[in-house]
Amino acid sequence: MKKILLRGGSVVSSKGIRRADVLVSGEKIVAVGRHIGGDAKEIDVTGKLLFPGFIDAHTHFDLEVSDTVTADDFDSGTKSAVAGGVTTVVDFATQNKGETLSDALNNWHMKAFANSTCDYAFHMAISDWHDGIRDELPAMFEQGVTSFKVYMTYPAMILSDLEIFEILSALKPLGGIVGCHCENAGIIDALRARYTESGALGVQSHPLSRPAYAEAEAVSRFLRIARAVDVPVIIVHLSSAEGLDEVLRARERGVRVYAETCPQYLLLDDSVYSEPFDTSSRFVCSPPIREHEDRKALWKGLSAGTIDTVSTDHCSFTLEQKRAGSDDFKRVPNGMPGVETRAILLYTYGVKKRRISVPQMCAYLSENPARLYGMYPKKGCIRVGADADIVVFDPKGESTLSARNMHSKCGYTPYEGVRTTGRIERVFLRGQTVYAGGEIVLEHSGRYVSRGRSDL
Repeated sequence: MKKILLRGGSVVSSKGIRRADVLVSGEKIVAVGRHIGGDAKEIDVTGKLLFPGFIDAHTHFDLEVSDTVTADDFDSGTKSAVAGGVTTVVDFATQNKGETLSDALNNWHMKAFANSTCDYAFHMAISDWHDGIRDELPAMFEQGVTSFKVYMTYPAMILSDLEIFEILSALKPLGGIVGCHCENAGIIDALRARYTESGALGVQSHPLSRPAYAEAEAVSRFLRIARAVDVPVIIVHLSSAEGLDEVLRARERGVRVYAETCPQYLLLDDSVYSEPFDTSSRFVCSPPIREHEDRKALWKGLSAGTIDTVSTDHCSFTLEQKRAGSDDFKRVPNGMPGVETRAILLYTYGVKKRRISVPQMCAYLSENPARLYGMYPKKGCIRVGADADIVVFDPKGESTLSARNMHSKCGYTPYEGVRTTGRIERVFLRGQTVYAGGEIVLEHSGRYVSRGRSDL
């Protein structure tokens, strides 16, 4: 069996950093320590940080939405992921109205199988709820789908408070966990109608029609439903200080709630919507990018550990697709790329700015999502018995972000021209080098990850 010894690096965990060699045999880590010997191919990683493979637990590849399909499928999307040090994605198998959960899961398996360059798992996004769907839930767990998503907005996906209550109640005895897209649909619909009637159809109306208080109200309502059922839940893509305040208040009331945010909410502000359409439309996502004070609050949450994970909500569209809304902001497909740049940006603007530590970066990108979504300790750590998913990270590397060098099919990055610190030098997926020297060196080697229950 092929053995590889990574010698001279520093192994990162959520608890700290330690100098250690890592011995890989086949797909697994078999030893971590100093002065490991034996017959193995040695790779010198002196001066490098060894992170557990990063996990992006919020991607949308090959998703039909807004009368189009996302630019990135599982081929280009997972190549982009691997180039960003991501060895596992958790995408959203999305149930369309009238479909069974089994139909949705099979659809996503067909999209991903033999096309993924990193490992992959699925959440189940529920859009249609009745007794037949309830009866399918145990089969989802048998197939390794243990996390679910509900929406409080979007006509094609929205569920009522009663339906959300019933879903949480049905999943409670099974040990499932639910994430929620929290925005108040009524407020949004009213404001969108108001701006439309006044002729304010430019992109500037997008953030105005989805204010932070619409997120905060929905967060509060969802967490009170969770309190009534007494189950742990997740707030996905948290974007605002008001929303974070609701999370903290709910925790004080005893609600078990986890919070995820994304790089766009940490690094950008709503001034991006003041640019000409071909620039501003790139930043149309939901929830929208907020104000400077919201950024500060989210960084404070990461620093304090009150936010648990940083995912991307990678949902990419080309500029041509975005131009569907050139005359009406409501028609701009919502979403941004991000899976390739997340780790470098978090290191540059988090670690190097002393907002978070290297171990915290490991927690938010690797260990916490592995624990939260039932993959730990197979994923999310460098320890004996874990999958040999390892990112060799050069903390002294520097680069300038450019779409020309990226793998997404959308054709742009929101961070074009940004100077970054740190470089992903090599990525191992289950013991095989899949990325090195700025290139994908092994394609379509990803496998489905059947997950257990959350244990964060």
